[in-house]
Amino acid sequence: MQGLKLIIFDLDGTLVDAYPAIYRSFNYVMHNLRLPPQDNLAIRRAVGWGDENLLRPFIKLKDLKKAIALYRSHHKTALLKGARLFPKARIILSLLKKRGYKLAVASNRPTRFSWILIRHLRLDKYFDYVLCADKLKRIKPHPQILHKIMRRFSFAPWQTLYVGDMVIDLQAGKRAKVKTIAVTTGSSTKQELKKEKPYRIISNITKLLNEL
Repeated sequence: MQGLKLIIFDLDGTLVDAYPAIYRSFNYVMHNLRLPPQDNLAIRRAVGWGDENLLRPFIKLKDLKKAIALYRSHHKTALLKGARLFPKARIILSLLKKRGYKLAVASNRPTRFSWILIRHLRLDKYFDYVLCADKLKRIKPHPQILHKIMRRFSFAPWQTLYVGDMVIDLQAGKRAKVKTIAVTTGSSTKQELKKEKPYRIISNITKLLNEL
């Protein structure tokens, strides 16, 4: 990919499988609010918009503040037990770093929990910048997060690649005018990803090097 300088990654579903931790924290909230538990697929399909938007469809508005507090209290521990890197993700990041690319994270997950994941999985040495939606006015699919990362490094859209697992990632990339690569390891189906017409769709992060 000629002229590529910056690779931006989504976190959950792209590099990290945190779904088991999310399922446990979500249903911990349901249990404490005496609500019926949700199956993993229903929770998985709601992931990607931040924890408040994850819970909102399942919780009465009057209980939402309490639900978020319960979720976050549980999740800071659940992540340490229930999150893992996708196979060979560390190798891919290491190789990209050695090739001289700037690497960044653009996530709708709150900053606090993104850093819990990144530090626990020992990924901090690979990333030059981590930006999460709670530091911005707009979340993905708005392109603000990608624009801000590109401005930080003074790179243009044509020098940038964004890798994500959800339709909202592809929409953010399209609106930011950067090439996007979709992985099918996250919350959106391959058919949903195809409709957004990304630069490439790959089955997992290990295939990324073949596309550069």
